[in-house]
Amino acid sequence: MTQQNQPPVAAVKPQELTIHDDTRIDNYYWLREKENPAVIAHLEAENAYTQAMMAHTAVLQQQLYDEMVGRIQETDSSAPVRHGGFYYYTRTEAGQQYAIHCRKQGSLDAPEEILLDENALAAGEAYFRVGVTRISPDHRLLAYTTDTAGGERYTLQIKDLATGKLLPDRVANVSYSLEWGNDNRTLFYTVQDAAWREYKALRHELGTDTAVDVLIYHEPDELYRVSLDKTKDDAYLLLEINSKETSEVWALDADTPSGSFFLIEPRQRNRRYSVEHRAGQFYILTNDAAPNYQLVTAPVDAPGFAHWQPFIAHDPDKLLEGLEMFAGHVVVYGRSQALPTLDIHDFASGETRSLTFPEAVYATRGAPNPEFDRRTFRFVYTSMTTADSTYDLDLETLAWTLIKQEQVLGDYDPANYETARVWATAVDGARIPISLLYQKGLVRDGQNPCLLYGYGSYGASMSPAFDQKRLSLVDRGFIWAIAHIRGGQEMGRAWYDQGKFLHKQNTFTDFIACGRHLIAEGYTRREKLAIMGRSAGGLLIGAVLNLAPDLCQTAVAGVPFVDVVTTMLDESIPLTVAEFEEWGNPKDKTFYEAMLAYSPYDNLKAGVYPHILVTAGLNDPRVQYWEPAKWVAKLRTLKTDDHRLLFKIFMGAGHFSSSGRYDYLKDTAFEYAFILDTLETGDWRLEIRD
Repeated sequence: MTQQNQPPVAAVKPQELTIHDDTRIDNYYWLREKENPAVIAHLEAENAYTQAMMAHTAVLQQQLYDEMVGRIQETDSSAPVRHGGFYYYTRTEAGQQYAIHCRKQGSLDAPEEILLDENALAAGEAYFRVGVTRISPDHRLLAYTTDTAGGERYTLQIKDLATGKLLPDRVANVSYSLEWGNDNRTLFYTVQDAAWREYKALRHELGTDTAVDVLIYHEPDELYRVSLDKTKDDAYLLLEINSKETSEVWALDADTPSGSFFLIEPRQRNRRYSVEHRAGQFYILTNDAAPNYQLVTAPVDAPGFAHWQPFIAHDPDKLLEGLEMFAGHVVVYGRSQALPTLDIHDFASGETRSLTFPEAVYATRGAPNPEFDRRTFRFVYTSMTTADSTYDLDLETLAWTLIKQEQVLGDYDPANYETARVWATAVDGARIPISLLYQKGLVRDGQNPCLLYGYGSYGASMSPAFDQKRLSLVDRGFIWAIAHIRGGQEMGRAWYDQGKFLHKQNTFTDFIACGRHLIAEGYTRREKLAIMGRSAGGLLIGAVLNLAPDLCQTAVAGVPFVDVVTTMLDESIPLTVAEFEEWGNPKDKTFYEAMLAYSPYDNLKAGVYPHILVTAGLNDPRVQYWEPAKWVAKLRTLKTDDHRLLFKIFMGAGHFSSSGRYDYLKDTAFEYAFILDTLETGDWRLEIRD
């Protein structure tokens, strides 16, 4: 074996970590020293080893990449959205990595105006991402933010769309919140502290020195983050202060942006709410006395809790997730039995109607709906076999009009595939939904390779939506499975509560139950099962590998949150304090012991593990690169098998790996090649649908 093909060995530099009279020795704590040349050398050695160990799959990677590129309409445009006399859209051009933002005035036949060409902005940058774009109310100015490192600290700039020139106004270190006052001169934005927390909101008047921008709010409590929004009718700017369990909202007349915000309702522990406006009434979606949320109203001049009146009652079987407000209707996004719902309330008649959907397993999401005075609602319908389809819904008749369907090039025919919903049984008897995609005619003989994907945190629901990249596995006989485990909200708020804090183990045992179910029912077998998760889903994969290392043949853990205890004890790390309400505070011994019981890094032990691929981003502010780096280093010393353990770290990116659309497909092709090469699958370069 050449030196290049030998796995890197991290130097052992023990550090004692003591809390609750419990002393742990962390041999790899030093890997967090980002400026230490030895750390960079170690990470580069890991990349070199991974490249060497995957070199024999180069042809397969190229084939997978070519397949994915071959299915996309490389030169394409989004469905144009009417807003203020213009039609806005983005488009892509073959060979270019990034989107081009455009509009046409008056009609779709008008000349195109390019607002922002991300490709030009990204020239010379190894990483590039646009964060937020906001058009001014008079449609003359474009405010936008960019990140060139992957660290999610954005720079705000404003472009004069008449001249094409940038205004001198420029602000660094802004976050994802950005809103215009109705005077077309005032911008509101948020900035981050050293721990990446959005803690201040400021007001900027165009043409003034950004150094003297007015501080409109400073949130000192590290549990809370500050964000900005605007009501759909453009009447009010909203200042939202949220922790994961508690909300507080302030409002400002958007016509007087130099005025003062007024409070809707003071924060009260575990009360969450969000606000919309219509005709002098605030519409407030809240969990007060309603775990799955209810919709209440309050007059603008008396918006507090004492004046909240029921509008849509709480339903224990349906989670209310959000609103799309129009002058004559409100569309309510919901979720029931792990499927999305759309309910349309007519203000004139008082009637509420629910949409029905054509498939048993599907997903929907709202599309841009910027205009308040519209009688159509735009949304996207999709399933694991149906490509994203953008519809306009007539809010009076509920008739659907197809505006655009994503093109899947090549020989893709949805009739050749099937999607299904099956249910596994958890250790405590709970029924866990699993969404499946596979080729029609599947035989449940245990011989099918399967990729089981999961997340299970933050109440994030995993949608069974279309993804053309999956076809490169499904066309090779794979079953693609999504485990809708606890910690998400697919089955309502209780589904989330049963997968967080002291109940976090449910997330992991649910996923194992899903894998066991697929094997027991003949969909696959252990030697042909791969599992995958990213970020908190990477925590899932790490925990499952400790609890059930015999579950699968292959595992992919993307940017995994695996060093739970040490990270949650360090309040200088981004996200830590805010996430005390997701994982618990380990300074409380009860939570400390619960975390220590599942933290993947702390529970590694000698034994046989599957083939494992781990990814990370050096500039990742969400999961620090050293968590997966330490996990891999420790695992190398404990695994007793000869299975592959590969670590790929993006040295110039963050949480979301490569930013360009083609580069991202190469990353996916690399992961798929690892899966195909490590499962007992034969030569998959040859075994593909004709």
